[in-house]
Amino acid sequence: MKRPNSDETPFSYPVKVGHISANPVDVHLEADKRELVGLAALWDVLSVEKLTAELKISRWKRDGVRIKGNVHAKIVQACVVTLEPVESEIDEDFEHIFIPEDSKLARAPALDAGEMVLDPDGPDLPETFTGDTIDAGAVVAEFAALAIDPYPRKPGIEFEGHIEDSGEDDKKPSPFAVLKDWKKE
Repeated sequence: MKRPNSDETPFSYPVKVGHISANPVDVHLEADKRELVGLAALWDVLSVEKLTAELKISRWKRDGVRIKGNVHAKIVQACVVTLEPVESEIDEDFEHIFIPEDSKLARAPALDAGEMVLDPDGPDLPETFTGDTIDAGAVVAEFAALAIDPYPRKPGIEFEGHIEDSGEDDKKPSPFAVLKDWKKE
């Protein structure tokens, strides 16, 4: 995924952390034409036809923020076999938690505290933020990007004309093979 030269994302929706309460606030986001063009360039796809998100933004613990929702996108990519345009839809539920960088929850455990066990299927670790604003639009764009098929194919198109190496004929080289052509003079 390409990153823009600046820190700005083409799809932005800043949320003031101080305005968030424990009661979830419903937010509907929809990208305009300019943002869709910027996202297509960022994601390296032919076009982004639509990007919408339904979010619930609420306080998490004492000073964190939870963004939970669904992102829906319609994109056009090039088929990896024929290079013809392939339309695909993204429909992803997500949940992401942010904590201030000075929060106790953001501190890494001490080296002598033991192992840190992560569940690959469990929730992501909270992400830290600085200042008083979180960009919910960038979060939506990130989760949409993670759902893009890296190898899109037109329906019914298969890779043809290639042979997979089974490894059956592989032999471990002899350590003396380098001496095969060696001659004493």
